[in-house]
Amino acid sequence: MAVVEEREGLLGESPFRKPGTRSRRVTLIVALGLVLFFPLIAIPLFDSYAYVLQVGMLMLMWIAMSSSWNIIGGFAGYISLGHGVFFAIGGYAAGLALAHWGISPFLFLPFAGLAAMAVGFLAGLITLRTRGPAFIVATIAMLFLFLLWFDNWEFIGASSGLDLPFLQFPVQWLKVPFYYAMALCAIGAVYLAYRVAHSKFGLGLRAISQDETKAEVAGINTRWYKVWAFALSAFFIGVAGAIYGYSLTHLRPLTFFAIAVAARMVLMAIIGGRGTVAGPVVGAILIIGVNEFAVRQFGESELNIVFTGLILVLALLFFPQGIVGSLRKSGRLPAFLDWD
Repeated sequence: MAVVEEREGLLGESPFRKPGTRSRRVTLIVALGLVLFFPLIAIPLFDSYAYVLQVGMLMLMWIAMSSSWNIIGGFAGYISLGHGVFFAIGGYAAGLALAHWGISPFLFLPFAGLAAMAVGFLAGLITLRTRGPAFIVATIAMLFLFLLWFDNWEFIGASSGLDLPFLQFPVQWLKVPFYYAMALCAIGAVYLAYRVAHSKFGLGLRAISQDETKAEVAGINTRWYKVWAFALSAFFIGVAGAIYGYSLTHLRPLTFFAIAVAARMVLMAIIGGRGTVAGPVVGAILIIGVNEFAVRQFGESELNIVFTGLILVLALLFFPQGIVGSLRKSGRLPAFLDWD
């Protein structure tokens, strides 16, 4: 409960009064500028324009998903390996709206997020009756149950998948709308994590993470805090799934339900700093950057996997609490990364 007492003074206090505010503002403006103008900046700098935009889109997607997962896995301390379900719900909801009713996935994005959030709320009511390792197992079981269902559901194409019509857009600029849609998704996810971290709700989640029994004694309705955190963490993952699924033009259950999808969200948050706002962003940029560098140098081979794994192991050895968490603990965290 020490975290509640330590941070209570921040409630109602503007974060812009903290030291380093100017540095954070400048960093935020520069970062947003780079994200929004990157498609224009990349034209004269890169020959493989479509590839560069694809990498940018993927980096933004993982920022959105890892930041969203961090609400339940970082702030509340409940490690979920089942968030691939919400990725799939968003992808299939938008895909079905396009395939059967002709509604553009770009217009359907909020509804895809709400569908994922609704499933997250219902799933949270069931899985969050457990704690610790039992909760992790429950989320994995949820993932496999949904995979089995989608693999045999003929309406969505079962295991063969669902084909989507191509976006009617000039080929050389085809990645641009997907990039900007994912950019808005990532910005929304990080902003949601920031708002949660600076709210009474976020303080309650941190208290649950430290000691759930004491949090209950202090009067926090831990059950509903956890369920709503689980639901909120699903929203932007569903939005990201809708954008990504449309960019593929073919939806298959294994694309979304692979355990590696959820594991990557967890890994990015842990390496960047689980329970911090900036941590998942740093983790996503590092892992995607390292992975793409390794692929370009070594190709899709064992060397790529070894190199990527080595970098990640070194990061965990030298930053046991994640990059942001470890730097904060040692007093070396730059002000522009102190978003908590």
